[in-house]
Amino acid sequence: MRYGYFGPEGTFTQAALLAWRPAKGAEHVPFPTVDAALRAVQSGDVDSAMVPIENSIEGGVPATIDALNALQLVIVGEVLVPITFVLVAPSGTALADVRTVGTHSHAWAQVRGWAAEHIPGATYVPALSTAAGPQALEAALAAGEPAPYDAAVCARVAAGGLEVLAEDIGDNKTAVTRFVLVARPGWLPKPTGFDKTTLVLYQHSDRAGGLLELLEQFATRGINLTRLESRPTGAAMGSYCFSIDLEGHLRDERVADALLGLRRTAADVRFLGSYPRADLRAATVESAASDAAFADARQWLQSLG
Repeated sequence: MRYGYFGPEGTFTQAALLAWRPAKGAEHVPFPTVDAALRAVQSGDVDSAMVPIENSIEGGVPATIDALNALQLVIVGEVLVPITFVLVAPSGTALADVRTVGTHSHAWAQVRGWAAEHIPGATYVPALSTAAGPQALEAALAAGEPAPYDAAVCARVAAGGLEVLAEDIGDNKTAVTRFVLVARPGWLPKPTGFDKTTLVLYQHSDRAGGLLELLEQFATRGINLTRLESRPTGAAMGSYCFSIDLEGHLRDERVADALLGLRRTAADVRFLGSYPRADLRAATVESAASDAAFADARQWLQSLG
């Protein structure tokens, strides 16, 4: 098995992959961007890839949501990783000396409050990942070249030989990022009773009540949504599709029936996987939405003639 991940080494994504406990002897392959990791899955260069999809502070990760939809890959599992940041810099750097900070945009969004209080004059410099920030600093030091910034925000494990100027600098101490393991279509994990399903829905046209019509397919079947985001289709200004996570598995009667309804009412329904929830939380299913209730209704209908 070859597992790709949004790298380089030392990212929270690698931590998520390790937490997944991949098969012994499996190869871990880092990729510089989420899109590159997912395209490697599509091409067969790797069997699956771990990528971030949602943060408890910043919400969905657009690069992942859009690439999953465009490539029509499937999610087969998820991992939740608590996020803790440190500020690192070359040895001898004082906190008062920090004027520029390099890190990933999602990381910077989660430490802005701390930065405003402790390094108010510092400017943010984008980096491809949280691990790329400290690596660029160390590479500049080794080459005797000017550093791209004074300090970097990263995971403690990615600090390398740099000095940690401040620990646990996140604005929200309970921040969590959700990572998903992505594979090619054809891999459907078995139902567990604590599952999620991910879909992308397209409307026939932008009209009053269009989204409500789609959402009613879930509401009338007692299906709870855990994430709903609109994403531009790229077709025209104001043209959007809807990326959705819901409680339940494709093999659940209520979910399957909802997909049948969506197939009739939506312009397109893209199934992006059913998989176990990382928090092992079971869905609350009312008796009228249980598998037994759907089976009873079907038998009743068949009995009518």
